Amino acid sequence: MALSLAFSPCPNDTFVFHALVHGLVPGAPPVDVTYADVDVTNTAAERGAFDLVKVSYAALPWLLDDYHLLPCGGALGRGCGPLVLIRGDHADRSDHPDGPGQPDHSDGPGQPERLGGSGRADLGGATVAVPGDRTTAYLLFRLWAAERPPARIEVVPFHEIMPGVAAGRYDAGLVIHEARFTYPRHGLTALVDLGEWWEADTGLPIPLGAILARRGAVDPEAAAEWIRESVRQAWADPAASREYVLAHAQEMEPDVVDRHIGLYVNEFTADLGDAGFAAVEALLGRAADAGLVPQTSSSLATAWTS
Repeated sequence: MALSLAFSPCPNDTFVFHALVHGLVPGAPPVDVTYADVDVTNTAAERGAFDLVKVSYAALPWLLDDYHLLPCGGALGRGCGPLVLIRGDHADRSDHPDGPGQPDHSDGPGQPERLGGSGRADLGGATVAVPGDRTTAYLLFRLWAAERPPARIEVVPFHEIMPGVAAGRYDAGLVIHEARFTYPRHGLTALVDLGEWWEADTGLPIPLGAILARRGAVDPEAAAEWIRESVRQAWADPAASREYVLAHAQEMEPDVVDRHIGLYVNEFTADLGDAGFAAVEALLGRAADAGLVPQTSSSLATAWTS
């Protein structure tokens, strides 16, 4: 009997799950796949809609009663955090050596620029587009902007955020994934790299997306082994998944696809390890202390593995 499996069409997910989806993992059952952005899967998981599902770590407090967190297959790492973007002509460049308004590309194309002046405070009266209200990106944003939150938040489909900021419909936009590599094409600049902020503040990697197994429907230990084997096969023969990955890459150029996989599929994909679990505990602990997510009824480490 097939298990229902849901994850995004992003290159990191299709790369990781290629072998499992295509029946190449010994002993694994067939899977019935749904491709959906994480804001959709966060909501669907609350209804118990899938046996295996990719969700935001920020959504875990609402899901752990019904799901096990698997220690593999997700997205967690360093240098891969969400960005807050604004139009390039709105950036305050008062700290630039050549004077305000001068761009700084010292970090190279596709890297966040360092903004000075009142850039952070400027969001106090802003309308900010976000990709989902229970995404890790938005939770990080709320922690970062706690002292001066924006005037208005709008939940917007991810593909509409950068064009919306560029057109002036929103003062700023919160983006993830391949936007790290493509935002300059829209005439946008990065006000803050929330992953960089998180790493500097905690010393921990940033937890983005988690893989969950529905309690009573899937043996979590078996599921973890299936996914680890799928990851091993992906790394052993990247060419095997190429056609599948590109078919779901939403018109991304092959170079962007490769950079996307290289950034988001890393050692934490194979195993969260102590650092990964510590990162999740820190994120949800801080958020719970700030009243942004529910407290869990037991220690997070127990909830993840029991």
